[in-house]
Amino acid sequence: MENLINYLLQFGQLNPHQIDLIKSKAITKKLARDHFYFEAGKVQREVAFLTEGIIRICYYNRDGDEITKYFLDENHFVVDVNSYTLQIPTVEYAQAITDCELVIISREAMEELSMTIIGWDAIINKITVKGMADKVNRISPMLAEDATERYLNFMKTFPNLAHRIPQLYLASFLGITPTSLSRIRRQISE
Repeated sequence: MENLINYLLQFGQLNPHQIDLIKSKAITKKLARDHFYFEAGKVQREVAFLTEGIIRICYYNRDGDEITKYFLDENHFVVDVNSYTLQIPTVEYAQAITDCELVIISREAMEELSMTIIGWDAIINKITVKGMADKVNRISPMLAEDATERYLNFMKTFPNLAHRIPQLYLASFLGITPTSLSRIRRQISE
């Protein structure tokens, strides 16, 4: 819970009473490896803050292939913003690739915090903008890179994730086969 509060405080000020209110509205939930936090076709009715573990966001393309869009590790929010905001079904899946711990705040609790805490909406807006920018910055450079460059940049940008993510999911994220990823890793270590 403290990780969530410390994260929120990076985006605005909260007094002790407001912090206690936030804590009272949040619940901690465990999510076992390989289980889904949310699935395509369902509407997001809560936001989650990842305090422990790694979650991958993925979808299925027209051919039925599973595509990994990105990974989230500790101190990131896990929410499909479109589904949550517009109350429409998500088209993505959020799957735990390690055992995870999440701090969950329901939509109703978020609305109550918005009505009770002055500056809450500004904090949430700043976090949303940062999350969107992070997503774009994570994906955009990959469009112009070859597979080796994508892997090397992933290793440079996310050194703490590379060895915690199964090769199959990392290859999917990089847009290559697991065999190609093995070959790239071998060439780099030579």
